[in-house]
Amino acid sequence: MVNQDELKKMAATEALKYIKSGMSVGLGTGSTVKFFLEGLSLLVKDGMKITGVPTSVETARIARTLGITVNDEFTGKIDIDVDGADEIDPSGNLIKGGGGALLREKIVASNSSMVIIIADEMKLKEEFIGAFKVPVEVFPFLHRNTIARIEELGGKCHLRNNGNFVTDNGNLVADCDFGMIKDPARLESMIKLIPGVAEVGIFTSLCDMIILGTPGGHRTIKIKKV
Repeated sequence: MVNQDELKKMAATEALKYIKSGMSVGLGTGSTVKFFLEGLSLLVKDGMKITGVPTSVETARIARTLGITVNDEFTGKIDIDVDGADEIDPSGNLIKGGGGALLREKIVASNSSMVIIIADEMKLKEEFIGAFKVPVEVFPFLHRNTIARIEELGGKCHLRNNGNFVTDNGNLVADCDFGMIKDPARLESMIKLIPGVAEVGIFTSLCDMIILGTPGGHRTIKIKKV
């Protein structure tokens, strides 16, 4: 029986094949990405030259510990971004932010030429069934008003850790239950329009490839962007 960590490592190992010396590489956040960072560090030790663009303070810390060069102030197009996801649909729409890094993750993804999402097969759903609540990063100022506006769109929101969770950007995270999400792009844009929202953990039109670890081996899904 293949355990979940083995599936995550399988996906991460496959993603390493797309990394070439001289690249700038977006370094995502989360448990699956940790396997990617460990593999990437071995390539660096073997002489590969890359510049990592971390999506969180924790990822930057891990990368530096592993000997990976990071640049928090990178300028220009990032060659490739490798990140995880909490829920994925077959069209490449994502729910992200379980680790609280959604704002920086979206900035890095939107500035990357190619975005690869790595995950175990359990993260892939036929559609967003609401198994994972949508994280929304909100500014602390008048945050209760902001959350009330989000709930007007049909969600039920709770501050993560009762408001004691603070992102790397100094903001709060509201985890919002919208149930089944039929139109993720529309919901993403509607939440983003609310003043006080820093970012929403629905990612649409950003993913180029999904690599899943499955008991039968890795599975690669290439996304055709609209």
